[in-house]
Amino acid sequence: MFSRRSFLAGAFAVTGCGRRRGHGFDGYAFVANQEGGAVAAVDLTAFAVVRHIRVNGAPSEVIAHPRRPSVYVLTPASGAVHEIGQDTLAVRRTVRLDSRTDSMRLSPDGAHLYLLCRESRELISIGVETLKPEGHIRISGRAFDFDISPDGLYAAMSHPELRAAEVVALDSRRTKARMVLAGEPGVLRFRSDGRYVLIADRTMRVLSIFETSSGATVTHLPLAVSPEHFCFNADGGQMFITGPGMDAVVVVYPHNTPQVAETALAGRTPGFMAATRPGSASQLLFVTNPNWGHVTILDIRTRRAIATVAVGSSPEFICITPDNQYALVLNRVSGDLAVIRIPTITARRTKAAALFTMIPVGSKPVSADVAHI
Repeated sequence: MFSRRSFLAGAFAVTGCGRRRGHGFDGYAFVANQEGGAVAAVDLTAFAVVRHIRVNGAPSEVIAHPRRPSVYVLTPASGAVHEIGQDTLAVRRTVRLDSRTDSMRLSPDGAHLYLLCRESRELISIGVETLKPEGHIRISGRAFDFDISPDGLYAAMSHPELRAAEVVALDSRRTKARMVLAGEPGVLRFRSDGRYVLIADRTMRVLSIFETSSGATVTHLPLAVSPEHFCFNADGGQMFITGPGMDAVVVVYPHNTPQVAETALAGRTPGFMAATRPGSASQLLFVTNPNWGHVTILDIRTRRAIATVAVGSSPEFICITPDNQYALVLNRVSGDLAVIRIPTITARRTKAAALFTMIPVGSKPVSADVAHI
């Protein structure tokens, strides 16, 4: 019996684009093409697009469910979430809300999607079983960013207009704590144990850390950059920050006594980052350099750049396959997915490393996630 995957790969080969030799990853990368109004399904054994899945709107985020054969796609302007079946590579269900939806998170237990609605000032929960709204939480302002705590009990939101942030208890749907900042807060994340909220103060160039339960101030760490992007290593023990002000990554120890450990050079205008997942033989940090068309790769242990890879025009997103074999880089302007084979990355004198392959995926790819089949 032929599987759908075998049929699609065979059909693709017949059209003249043969299957690339190599082991690959037994799964798909789902890529949101914002201007194309579609999600590209990339077969990571053939390293080829096998289908463009149309959605009603401009997709901005993609989340592959870790335990269900489902991929969730957010189209903010239409206020909708679309569920794509990993087996059918087609839209199965769509839920539309009454307001614009700006960002999306999956709860740690995988039972709910949380949607931030900036204009209506609310956080909406959707059950993945029913794909229907289950709760609306009123929030204080037009939140810039939000995060869900690792235990799934709290949500934190940053409010630039109010120069504040808040923590909401998801069970009672009430505000648990409020935090006041000196400048405008931007991106925020819970620490890996959920006890602290780490908030980027973009105007004051500091990392502000507060207690989740009380909102009490822990510390404000001065930074060499205006913080725009956060990333953590596999165990959450190191935090990496990039932003305007310096061609570098700021390394922070967020546990025990939080402190800035080092500022490491990371190519020109470093931006979005991704780190290798737990279980990786090598601990690497991949840093996009959008204005340079490269990705700079740092060894997390030494905090030194060990390689650079030319990937395409305006790389602005990276995800790592679950087996830590490939880094997938989305080039927003050139509309392709650059594939870096992680085991081939080693420290070298010239630092220039080779790209494994390049896959055209569509118009303005902005987000991706990987699903194991």
